Amino acid sequence: MNIPSSPDFPAEAFAKQDPGDDLDFYAPPRLVTHIDDGATAALTQLYRELLPEGGRLLDLMSSWVSHLPCDRNYADVVGHGMNAVELEANPRLTRWFVQNLNQTPVLPIRDRTFDAAVCCVGVQYLQQPLVVFAEVRRVLMPAAPFIVSFSNRCFPTKAVAIWQSLDRRGHAALVRLYLERAGFTEIGAQLLTDGTACDPLVAVTGRAPLR
Repeated sequence: MNIPSSPDFPAEAFAKQDPGDDLDFYAPPRLVTHIDDGATAALTQLYRELLPEGGRLLDLMSSWVSHLPCDRNYADVVGHGMNAVELEANPRLTRWFVQNLNQTPVLPIRDRTFDAAVCCVGVQYLQQPLVVFAEVRRVLMPAAPFIVSFSNRCFPTKAVAIWQSLDRRGHAALVRLYLERAGFTEIGAQLLTDGTACDPLVAVTGRAPLR
């Protein structure tokens, strides 16, 4: 499947093998990491470089770890996820909420609340990615970064069809497209780890527009 160039994706692009309720699937807590230590270290270093110290952060599709650098402090870290036990166990979150973005993509957050947002290894599950990314843009301050990272791991029955049909370059191009369609600027992709010594990891970053 090629990435569609038209504004509308085909309906089957965001189908899943498992159409069941995502909240049911994620109900059992999974207190494990979904990328290994090498990939985690590379992501943490990127966060150290791009996330403003003392800023207000949104950790979208979070769990019991956020991979934020331990030598940086932030005014507020709001976590979103699918499992309350995992979010409660995350020591970096100052507050959190559970929400199924595939059913309710609108974030319960005021405009221009955050100075940065991150989404680690979760983008492959979004069935309404353009709406969700536009919501992230809405809640960010002007020029604030949104860092979307992904590896080669996923729950295959919950990853959308278009993601499963693409390779790593295709995944990066798809996330870039999501960001572009949602109104982000200064979009760029980085290969943080190539998979030879640890898990592969790519980060695609965009910035909220100045207006």
